Amino acid sequence: MPAFAYLDIAGEPDLADAPIAYVMKRYPRLTETFILNEIRAMERLGTKLHIVSLLPPEPPPHHPMVAEVEAPLHPVPAASDRAGRREIAHAHARAIAAAPLRYLGAVARAALWCTRSPTPLSVWKQFLRGGVIATLCRTHGIRHIHAHFANAPAASAWFASMMTGLPFSFTAHAKDLYLTPPEVIRKRGQAARFVATCTGYNVRYLASLLGDQADKIHLVYHGIDLGLFGARKVAEAKPAEGRLILSVGRLVPKKGHDDLVAACALLRDRGIAFRCRIVGEGPLRAELQAQITASGLEGIVTLDGAMTHADLITLYGTADAFALAPRVTEDGDRDGIPNVIAEAMAIGVPVVSTSVSGIPELVRDGETGRLVPPRDPAALATAIEATLADRAQARRLAAAGRARLEGEFDLWKTTRRLHALFGCAECEGAPPKGGSRFRAEGLAAQPSLAEVAP
Repeated sequence: MPAFAYLDIAGEPDLADAPIAYVMKRYPRLTETFILNEIRAMERLGTKLHIVSLLPPEPPPHHPMVAEVEAPLHPVPAASDRAGRREIAHAHARAIAAAPLRYLGAVARAALWCTRSPTPLSVWKQFLRGGVIATLCRTHGIRHIHAHFANAPAASAWFASMMTGLPFSFTAHAKDLYLTPPEVIRKRGQAARFVATCTGYNVRYLASLLGDQADKIHLVYHGIDLGLFGARKVAEAKPAEGRLILSVGRLVPKKGHDDLVAACALLRDRGIAFRCRIVGEGPLRAELQAQITASGLEGIVTLDGAMTHADLITLYGTADAFALAPRVTEDGDRDGIPNVIAEAMAIGVPVVSTSVSGIPELVRDGETGRLVPPRDPAALATAIEATLADRAQARRLAAAGRARLEGEFDLWKTTRRLHALFGCAECEGAPPKGGSRFRAEGLAAQPSLAEVAP
């Protein structure tokens, strides 16, 4: 039976106990642990969820914490095959029957946008997805639609909102926000009940677009489940081995790994004994390896590829410094606050990074870490050298970083903020003692979240 063949139009939901639809491009996805953490915490706070995945879920293996999620998963049927088209048509027929005027209004809006969009087929793709989401919402008594990411998920959620009259909202992150045309973001933000975003930097950008509706924008940092990250136990590195510099992130331009390799060459030339391990995979691997070889850094700087999250947590605990050098790329792509920075700080590793996007909101120069300008290998090398040389100062920075996380980036605090935006007056649940039941020792044999860290 097609996935949507059973759908019947439900009556008005009991809003006090009605679920929320979470719309994502793909779920589950190893790159988006921050959303998985939010979903787990949201359920713990008493919210019922239904998860909509616009694309088929990633094949296994999945993060072990996916097993904690109780929400049913609803993949949107693919329009590329006959069975999927049949299911989509069935869902749209239900949407027309339920609210013909609303549906016609959505059709008119899609047709208008097609005349203004350089990618009209994309508009109709989100319209088709929106009709499926609309019918699903009626079937399950959904009271609110929330999309993660300001691009395709937000567009689909908006169409579903048009067809149902349900409020929608979205969380804007980084690439989705800055690579979507500003006028499109402005219109989606004005139509939404609220817009959440993960950095104050993004808040300021969104406020410049929404103008007198800027009060819709809410800062909700990506929370860290601090219970997963205990205090590290690190022995002083042997002089022959050198200090360990760790970096984690996808091998893509916005991460600035080439600047880190260049900084490592400067550190080597200054006579500093160190090792640098870069954990992650991506399209720049061959280019970075060639740079390492050309710089004479083989055996000093290594590209370690993918790593299980359990192994990564262990590796954090052996590092003397964590370094990541994000930048804004030519097309405008950039990070928000990379989760790996927060993870390193949670374990107590002193951090060196760049003053890009929202990073200074977590890494405060000289207070919770060290910051340098982007695209400046010399400044990066000097900051890393200072961190390695002054161990007492490094420990103070690391302790302040952990305290900063506990104050503003704790998962349960950040999720309560979003929970309240969904209409929760008082949060019912509480974080589990000791954090998630899936601690580091339970994460073996899983691909690293750092492999493709956002």
